[in-house]
Amino acid sequence: MRLTTIGFDADDTLWQNEQFFRVTEERFADLLTDYAESKHLKQRLLEAEMRNLKLYGFGIKGFTLSMIETALDVTAGKVPTSTIATIMEIGRELLQHPIEPLAHAAETLETLSGRYRLVLVTKGDLFDQERKLAQSGLGDFFDGVEIVSDKTVETYVRVFNRHGDGPDKSMMVGNSLKSDVIPAIRAGGWGVFVPHALTWAFEREEPPVNEPRFREVPDLGALATVLAEIEST
Repeated sequence: MRLTTIGFDADDTLWQNEQFFRVTEERFADLLTDYAESKHLKQRLLEAEMRNLKLYGFGIKGFTLSMIETALDVTAGKVPTSTIATIMEIGRELLQHPIEPLAHAAETLETLSGRYRLVLVTKGDLFDQERKLAQSGLGDFFDGVEIVSDKTVETYVRVFNRHGDGPDKSMMVGNSLKSDVIPAIRAGGWGVFVPHALTWAFEREEPPVNEPRFREVPDLGALATVLAEIEST
């Protein structure tokens, strides 16, 4: 059954993202070095992020609020107001980080554009994701853009029904097994995993190696070969 629609994740699939969070974590740890050891502080921050996902969702604003909450927590509410101000400032800087398209992103999208309906499926803050897409120079390749609160089986059913011919004729490509690959396969589509050197702990999952609609490629440049193999069967 011929594929007609391909969805692409954005952060760390089409452009760099996690590296900026890692740098920000280090700055945050340096700010609170008098109160907590770096490893412990990062673990407390991750726990705060996990708790707050259902309240703030994914993205930089929720991350910044979690940094503030963690700072208050580890200092028993004694964190200086100047430190809170600095945390807010580095959060604003994170919202302005430069967009660096990953290798093969533009050429792959250009090759596939016109042959398939291409849809950007990303989660996070609306304004931030729109900014990154605009600055990436990749926006014109997409037939649709979906900025969602989370990526679930239901999300992919809705997106691929709206922008294509249903999940069974669709593929999702991304660096997160948990968000991009596994739920797309469970929705009835194909899932292609493109590993990134840096992956947020929340997004880690075991590869579904026994799923017939699962594929893994070293980079986006190998996607065309996978598509040719699928289309030939």
